[in-house]
Amino acid sequence: MSAPKILVFSGSIRSGSVNTKLANAIANALPDFGGAASLVSLENFEMPIYNGDLEAKDGVPKAAKQFAELMAAHDGIVIVSPEYNAGLPALLKNTLDWVSRVKPEADQDLRPFKKPVFAIAGASPGAIGTLRNLTAMRAMLMQGFGALVIPEQLGVPNSHSAFDAEGNLNDGRPKSIMEAMLKSLVTKASALQEEH
Repeated sequence: MSAPKILVFSGSIRSGSVNTKLANAIANALPDFGGAASLVSLENFEMPIYNGDLEAKDGVPKAAKQFAELMAAHDGIVIVSPEYNAGLPALLKNTLDWVSRVKPEADQDLRPFKKPVFAIAGASPGAIGTLRNLTAMRAMLMQGFGALVIPEQLGVPNSHSAFDAEGNLNDGRPKSIMEAMLKSLVTKASALQEEH
């Protein structure tokens, strides 16, 4: 059986984003746990703000279809997101809302929220490490989209001092949690891969 394919992306496209830095660190670490990482940026999937009238007039944007297909082509997904006002950033929420509107073509097995297993993470300069957003993101994925999200999650506090010069997490609790999360994700993704 081949290594499970894991899609990793950040909910931020800001230059110097610490969450993009964390996404890179997670993608770099995944092969150590048997996962094959694909790291992408939402910058390459531009979509307008969701509007039902716009969808009725023009249909679902091409970028939303491309991203839905990308998600469905993976066995696992890691979403790394900043916390904006105790919740999700608009970019991430808008992307996933559009993806949820994508309908499969005939004979296409398109299940972007049902096929992969999800893990969630985030980093913050504050002391609670995006905990409120992780709670909101878990609720959205599980209750809104019916996704399977593993219990292990990673919130990196004090992000200004959490990484080494190479961009990897320093030894300590966040790194241990990341390793446990990735081990669990790859194990679950492998099991689901066999079922599919």
